[in-house]
Amino acid sequence: MLETSATSVTLTINQKKYSLNVLPWVSLLDALRDYLDLTGTKKGCDHGQCGACTVLCNGKRILSCLTLAVMKDGAEITTIEGISTEGNLHPLQQAFIEHDAFQCGYCTPGQICSAIGMLQEGKAHSRAEVKELMSGNLCRCGANTNIINAIMEVKGGDNHE
Repeated sequence: MLETSATSVTLTINQKKYSLNVLPWVSLLDALRDYLDLTGTKKGCDHGQCGACTVLCNGKRILSCLTLAVMKDGAEITTIEGISTEGNLHPLQQAFIEHDAFQCGYCTPGQICSAIGMLQEGKAHSRAEVKELMSGNLCRCGANTNIINAIMEVKGGDNHE
């Protein structure tokens, strides 16, 4: 029988350094939720198809369910718990509230992290591009229009179809 041992991984998560001992097959999502009790990042499909697990890794959006924790040794991870500053909501969080951009709220952490990453990429120049670049984050409740409206408000672009 093959014996596998845990591997030491150091991650900076929401500007705090953590050292974890994880088995090689532990996803970043499971490390966040099960090892660090950061449960804001959601497990949706566990196959990279819904975007509920989206977090920022070194400023870029990634699907944490498809990423092994050991692959990100030394990385800076930002989860939904780490995007507000000094008790103030991030502008996207505030816009989601103002635009009623969630119903059940399950996809919201991934939607917000993905939107932050997308805006930082600087690729979304129009509403159509925002819709396309956010298409990997699914909302089963149907709040997609309000989600795009919230992102467009923060982006400062045209908020109409």
